[in-house]
Amino acid sequence: MKRNRLKFTIISILVGLLVGAFILLAVGFNPVEAYGIMIKGIFGKPKYISWTIIKSTPLILTGISVAFAFRTGLFNIGAEGQFIIGALVATLVGYFWNLPPVIHAIVAILMACLAAAIWAGLAGFLKARFGVNEVITTIMLNWIALYLSNAIVFWDKFKRPNSEASQKILETASIRFPKGINFLGDFFRAPVNWGFIIAIFIAILIRHILKNTTLGYQLRAVGFNSDAAEYGGIDVKRNIVISMAIAGALSGLAGAVHVLGVTEEVAVLAAMEGNGFDGIAVSLIAANSSIGCIFAGLLFGGLKYGGYKIQPAMGAPSEIINIVIGIIVFFISMPKFIEILTTLRARRKRGGEIESK
Repeated sequence: MKRNRLKFTIISILVGLLVGAFILLAVGFNPVEAYGIMIKGIFGKPKYISWTIIKSTPLILTGISVAFAFRTGLFNIGAEGQFIIGALVATLVGYFWNLPPVIHAIVAILMACLAAAIWAGLAGFLKARFGVNEVITTIMLNWIALYLSNAIVFWDKFKRPNSEASQKILETASIRFPKGINFLGDFFRAPVNWGFIIAIFIAILIRHILKNTTLGYQLRAVGFNSDAAEYGGIDVKRNIVISMAIAGALSGLAGAVHVLGVTEEVAVLAAMEGNGFDGIAVSLIAANSSIGCIFAGLLFGGLKYGGYKIQPAMGAPSEIINIVIGIIVFFISMPKFIEILTTLRARRKRGGEIESK
């Protein structure tokens, strides 16, 4: 089954690229040249490879967040807001708290994860206590997070003068690799940091939790059939809150890693940046596998980073890459859609047979 899923994913990616090629032809551009520029934009220089990894890291973590929620029966649309909260809290701790190197970064990450876990846990509590759908609450929390972040950025003690961004984090809170490393050419000219290594560790950890721990068994049981889980003695409401809190912590970690390793600040947001929403696509491409999110995130990050170079190089619209990504996600989601339709048809057929008898 896993082999078939992988085969279908590869076919979906190829179909997406093929449709993108036809669109490029239709608007008068050479698709071979465009895709060549894109590939060169990813692998042409060591610096391009490092930037692809940097762009992919938050997508991997938000993808794991969404995948974890999926595996436990929840739809975490709020990864975007949780990312924003994680980034904001990491910046606040990184700027206002004076701590020794390494410890400062660890504390900032932990506080960001805690804040995002509480933020997402609120949606879990509302679902567990009052039955409010988590899709609705997480969407609303996304916008609250955005405007809350903007309000705090404008705080006089936190805002950098003559800008619409916060103060930079202290150097002790940074997770970037030390400057002056040059044994891989210009690979380290980009803000290479520990984020990708952290993402790989988290992917392995989440896989272990879901497959080899009592907590993981309970969370998966609730997601598979909450009524059966409750009959078996599992506290369903408690596990719903825990699941959302863990998913929120993962998205908050993505925000913290992005701030501490790349931007070193948060800025006023006119709209959602998309890191959390892109995580939904990454999760779908990875078939809700935490390990798969590593490869799906790299694919997604590579398409975005390399794809945007076709516009300045040959004048082709970079939006083609978003179309390609959308088609890939569409085709990957089709088997599940077909499965739902088949199940509904089978149920109706059985219902008709029962009535005739």
